[in-house]
Amino acid sequence: MNDKNISNFVFEMSQLRMLKHVGWNLIGNENPHSVADHTTRAAQIGFILAKMENYKDPHEVSTMVVFHDMEECRVGDYHKVANRYIRVNKLEVVKEQTIGLGEIGKEIREMWEHVENKDTAAGKIAKDADLLETAFAAKEYMEKGYKNAEDWIKNVRKRLITESALKLVDDLANANSNDWWQGLKEIPDVIR
Repeated sequence: MNDKNISNFVFEMSQLRMLKHVGWNLIGNENPHSVADHTTRAAQIGFILAKMENYKDPHEVSTMVVFHDMEECRVGDYHKVANRYIRVNKLEVVKEQTIGLGEIGKEIREMWEHVENKDTAAGKIAKDADLLETAFAAKEYMEKGYKNAEDWIKNVRKRLITESALKLVDDLANANSNDWWQGLKEIPDVIR
């Protein structure tokens, strides 16, 4: 491993900022959030979900989620309809992305595999975080008028594994994405 390999890897990961989460185009959203936006919030959800599940190392889960879509830097993001027809060897992509990073690359690749395969407790929680972020995004898009986004929430619910994730997705039915800031505006009692 050399510094150039690390720099190249970091530059490659920046592609996630420019890559749109294209599945949202199916509901007419012409300007969906980026894969990096998705990954950031999914990693945050991963930490919280790991705590809710009493997982021993929520940082591990959060870090796993940070790398879960890294292959998309090279093959792009494609929606579930395209998934029926496009076959990508994601593991081969990830191996090529990480081979020049030595032990660091091996660790990143192993984390990615655990999420992809859902073969560890951390991998299951991380995958649930990935899916939950999609459900939260769907709720936000529904509130903006994209009614068909509700389908994402229903499909996500079918794939969730952890009890905490199931509770959170069920809570979305009564949630409003604007509630968090209500009452936070500072309005002076007396104008001087």
